[in-house]
This record gives sequence, structure tokens and C-alpha cells, in this order.
Amino acid sequence: MVYGYIRVSSDKQTVENQRFEINAFCKKNDLQVDRWIEETISGTKSYKQRRLGGLLRVIKSNDLIVCSELSRLGRSFYMIMEILSVCMNKGCKVWTIKDGYRLGDDIQSKVLAFAFGISAEIERTLISQRTKEALARRKAEGKHIGRKKGSITDYENLKLHRYHKKIVSLVKQGVSLYDIARQLDCSYSQLKRYMERCQIIQS
Repeated sequence: MVYGYIRVSSDKQTVENQRFEINAFCKKNDLQVDRWIEETISGTKSYKQRRLGGLLRVIKSNDLIVCSELSRLGRSFYMIMEILSVCMNKGCKVWTIKDGYRLGDDIQSKVLAFAFGISAEIERTLISQRTKEALARRKAEGKHIGRKKGSITDYENLKLHRYHKKIVSLVKQGVSLYDIARQLDCSYSQLKRYMERCQIIQS
């Protein structure tokens, strides 16, 4: 299967330019796009929350994803590495037009994948080190580390706060948490965490 992947970050941008590039590229390389994946969403959004995530779940060995450039996959180096790593593990190829990348099963791709893996590990280590250094600095300055005292009731900025009165009312009526979560279009665990945070007691 050949997938043409198109992403724009706003409605003002057009998908037609990317579609034209991909079609011209495929024609030049004697390929035919079997399925188009198009979405209007920021590249900073996790790929798992985009249509791209759905594509990565169904791709198979020897499938090919064609996109105009790597930045269409994501806006951070780490995210792009993670996406390419998924493709490599599944034996899927990724070709980009403007960048000229050809991620496949050749030795060059394997070396590239190894470099991606090492880079990702280094980035995770650096993030961990920066976090530890920041915490150590705050502790040395005598600043409080962790949740502020009394913040367990500071839930005004939580996503479910706008439904606070409704949640309390439904709980008093004996409605199950699963049904409340369904009504609010949220997960059971998210609702339970909110109730614990703001100390809503089930009757």
C-alpha cells in the first residue's frame, strides 16, 4: 500500500500544493497512491492524537508513506524520530519529497534508525539531568519542592471544573461514575482523579 500523507496546521493553508507534489513525485517514480491521509492540525500535537497515529497502527511491512517533507510528520525532532522508529520497526518505508529522505530496509536506513535511537536516548538523559539540576538548585535556594500546601483544593483550572456543580448533583443522585464520565465525554479515571482532587464524596 502507498499512503499519501498531507498535514496543514490551519484552515487557511491548502492541501492542494502537497497533493500536487505527492502526485507528481509518485508519477515520476511509477507509483500510485492507494489511500490519502489528510488532516488540519498542528504538528506539535502528539501524532497519537492525529490521523497519522491511526495510520501508524495499521501500516504493514513494505507499505510506503509519502509526504512532502519531514516537518509534515511533526514539529519536533524527537517526535519525528519516534514516528520514524515506529515505521522502521514495522518495516514500513517513509519517503519525503523536499528533504529527499528514503527510510526503508537498506543499510543506510538502519544506520539512520540507529542514530535516531541514540539521539532519542541522549535527549531523554539530558531532560532528566536538567530536571534534577533544576530541583537541586531550587532546594539549595530554600524553595519548596512539590505540591504547595493546600493545593489539593486548588482545582479551578482543571478541565472538569466547569462541570463541578453538575458532577456534585449527579453524585448526590446516585449516578454511577461511568455514566457521569459518559455524559461529560471524559474517561472514568479522569473523573475519579478530579473528584479526589476536589474531595467530592460519593454517597
